Amino acid sequence: MRSFSDFDPIALTVYFFAAAGSAMFCMEPVNAVISLLGAVTLYVVRSRGGKLRTHLWSALLFIIMALVNPVITHNGKTVLFVFNDDPITLESLIFGLTSATVITAVLYWFMTFSQIMTSDRLLYVFGTLSPKLALVLSMTLRYVRLFRTRWRQTQQTQRALGLYKDDNIIDSIRGGLRVFSIMMTWSLESGITTADSMAARGYGVCRRTSFRRYRIRRADAALIAVSLALLAVICTGIALGALHTDFYPEFTLHSSGALTVLCHISCFVLAFLPSAFEAAEAIKWKYLQSRS
Repeated sequence: MRSFSDFDPIALTVYFFAAAGSAMFCMEPVNAVISLLGAVTLYVVRSRGGKLRTHLWSALLFIIMALVNPVITHNGKTVLFVFNDDPITLESLIFGLTSATVITAVLYWFMTFSQIMTSDRLLYVFGTLSPKLALVLSMTLRYVRLFRTRWRQTQQTQRALGLYKDDNIIDSIRGGLRVFSIMMTWSLESGITTADSMAARGYGVCRRTSFRRYRIRRADAALIAVSLALLAVICTGIALGALHTDFYPEFTLHSSGALTVLCHISCFVLAFLPSAFEAAEAIKWKYLQSRS
């Protein structure tokens, strides 16, 4: 059985940027809600429910962003109530809810993107665009993990030597600065060693080659074509004003009839495409199991 994550990394990158971009650059309430529901559904399906802490933090962030705007911005005609001599308007509340929905949807899209797109897939994508950029990215990813491991080892060594205690703030600050100084020295020395090693092995003498185990198939090309086509429909609706929304001074949805409905359908298909694919594969797997 083939899951959505088994598509080619380039096809997955195109899809996720189309899905996140359609939500990010379109401040339209209906599309924002559709994108959020699609992103949350895909995240739950991929992570089998996900961590409760992640959903709680996302809900808390959503509430804070939704409430900050009406407290700060008092534009709009419809006054709901007065708080601390400042009017809380319906238009500012709707704008806060819409912006919070967009930001939360984009966060969920990129959380799922980080789950699916592992380091080797990212290197494959960037290596196709720029081999030098892929090399820098691979070295950065390696040094981030290595830096974290060395930091933990150095910190534990400092504690074992009794150079500082965690219950003393001054000692903790001094110990942290000492560990930071050690890590900076090690990073510079390691960078020089890596550069010398690459030069000794002939880096830059000839064209660099890399191993690729991915190959774009018909299904990958179809995913790219569908993602770009749906994104083109949404962008056309944005350019022609079919998805234009006025929040101030009065909340107004500028609908262009059939084009607006088409844009909403395109956003729905784009948002729920991977979830539908996962559901179809699960049903197929259940059917094959029942026949065996």
